[in-house]
Amino acid sequence: MEKHFREMMEQVNMSAVFKARRVVQRVLPPTLLARYERLCADWGTDIYVKHENHLPTNSFKVRGAVNFMAHATPQVARSGIVVATRGNHGMAVAWAARDRGIFCNVVVPEGNDAEMNAEIASYGAQLIIKGADFYEAQDYCEELAENAGYYYLRQGNDPHLIAGTAVMGLEIFEELPEVDTILMPIGGGTGCAALATVIRGINPRVELIGVQAHNVPSFYESWKRKEKVTVPMKHTVADGLAARSVFEVPFLLLKDVVSDVVLLTEEELLEGVRMALRYTHNLAEVAGAAALAAAYKIRDRLAGKKVVVVMTGGNITYERLEKILAQQGAG
Repeated sequence: MEKHFREMMEQVNMSAVFKARRVVQRVLPPTLLARYERLCADWGTDIYVKHENHLPTNSFKVRGAVNFMAHATPQVARSGIVVATRGNHGMAVAWAARDRGIFCNVVVPEGNDAEMNAEIASYGAQLIIKGADFYEAQDYCEELAENAGYYYLRQGNDPHLIAGTAVMGLEIFEELPEVDTILMPIGGGTGCAALATVIRGINPRVELIGVQAHNVPSFYESWKRKEKVTVPMKHTVADGLAARSVFEVPFLLLKDVVSDVVLLTEEELLEGVRMALRYTHNLAEVAGAAALAAAYKIRDRLAGKKVVVVMTGGNITYERLEKILAQQGAG
């Protein structure tokens, strides 16, 4: 199995990323890389925000989905696709599949956020509610793939998904070639692994810092132990960071490139959403604002550097936002 994942990892290279750029930028415009003067002044850091929350479906994941769909085989296009998700991955795949006219099933666990479910369905996907949690939803995808013939598109290990996502890294280097440090949240690891690929290929001296929830430090523990591990499930307010383990290919891409991992408490994660509103006037989901919160936490060690934080997504519900702003610390 290790050999299989290493072979997949080798397909994620700069050649694949440059090819993906031609595909992705035909459909998706480059996202804003913004420098906010007040933020820089208050934090004493030359900091830029990469606004992946401005993409269709409000998340970086649509980049990878577009690239995958462009490479979908005729058989996959005929049979259709099934994915498991709690939100952003399913929305991205549904959006890209609709654009290509490919039938898409999206399996979400029971109790999944109703607004997320409605967004997924609005992109033309068949929404299926199955399983007590995300991992049972994944199991049901396996069943559907075996019994109904759908292609099961897993979130993290497909090389086309990672290469498509890596286009955001090219955009960062093209606009800010003198970047010193990039901060990126890590859930399953696809987004950070995509950046690691570009950093390794363009300028390995750039520091890549991962960000995780203190309650679910799956990559952090794997990185420390130098082997992929699964951590116990514990609640976190950052749904996008609630992965008990990183995917195999992203772990292989990341383990020797990430220089540090910042762990955020639940309150630090919530404060990230408030910071996004206060300094950038952007709506970010909790995981989407995690890199900003991490940059604030380590702002002293970032002083004097050109820093990019990736705002990965903006899919937050009104109810969640209202609660965050009502809590202590809102400004």
